[in-house]
Amino acid sequence: MLTGSLVALITPMHPDGEIDWPSLQKLVEFHIAHRSDGIVSVGTSGESSTLSMDSQIEVIRRTVEFAAGRIPIIAGSGANSTAEAIELTTRAAQLDITACLLVVPYYNKPTQHGLYEHFRTIANRVAIPQILYNVPARTAVDMENDTVVELAKIPTIIGIKDASGDIARVADLRRRCAAVRDKPFAIYSGDDATTLELIKAGGDGCISVTANVAPGKMHDMCTAAYAGDIAAAEKINRALDALHTNLFVESNPIPVKWAVAKLGLSRRGIRLPLTWLSEQYHAQVYAAMRTAGVI
Repeated sequence: MLTGSLVALITPMHPDGEIDWPSLQKLVEFHIAHRSDGIVSVGTSGESSTLSMDSQIEVIRRTVEFAAGRIPIIAGSGANSTAEAIELTTRAAQLDITACLLVVPYYNKPTQHGLYEHFRTIANRVAIPQILYNVPARTAVDMENDTVVELAKIPTIIGIKDASGDIARVADLRRRCAAVRDKPFAIYSGDDATTLELIKAGGDGCISVTANVAPGKMHDMCTAAYAGDIAAAEKINRALDALHTNLFVESNPIPVKWAVAKLGLSRRGIRLPLTWLSEQYHAQVYAAMRTAGVI
């Protein structure tokens, strides 16, 4: 089971929106050098919603190629159509990846039963470890713990990224999932601001936006928390707190792509309908980067 700080990697682009492959390679090397515990390719931060299926698979393929087995790669392969999610997951599973990340279907607002059937169907069709992704602020549907526990009975569903920020869910999920499966069920934070609290409550780490900018510090914070050195973890987290907040002054990944470009790791590129970070927020995000000690 993967633990620690898994970066929700941006997809670097040229100003015209085309994918910047040399910068992608640079980012992979950056995260290996700065001790990210894994890379999540083409999730929300990777602009999966504006990439074609072929482009998503090519980003994953090249990320795997650039990593060359030095760091685990998790492929974002979710979609709001079950058939499309099956196709994406099937194609991703043919690459040398560790697992797939499957977002709750967005826009069509399925019932809890619909969510269960969606993920059960994908798991039954594609034999690769799968991580659920609950992000109600973006999907308009909150996957309840009861649904997650039922899905945890399926051996290939190995964990969840929860971006609800509801820490009370963690202990409930940990206890109930342990009762229905032989192997541990991973619980990752999808909300950087509450990652430390999630780990303290029994979680396994994070799939992090902040780690795009401060990978070493996110790794160190998670490591300290696991070791029981809460004072050290809290000290690191206090320095990162402004980043956790200010990387969301506009919709993700707008601020984090600006910050990564400011570090010289990518160009000024993003795809419509997302736009480059508004000038009024530049000083705010830059100040958060300085407070975190990354610039």
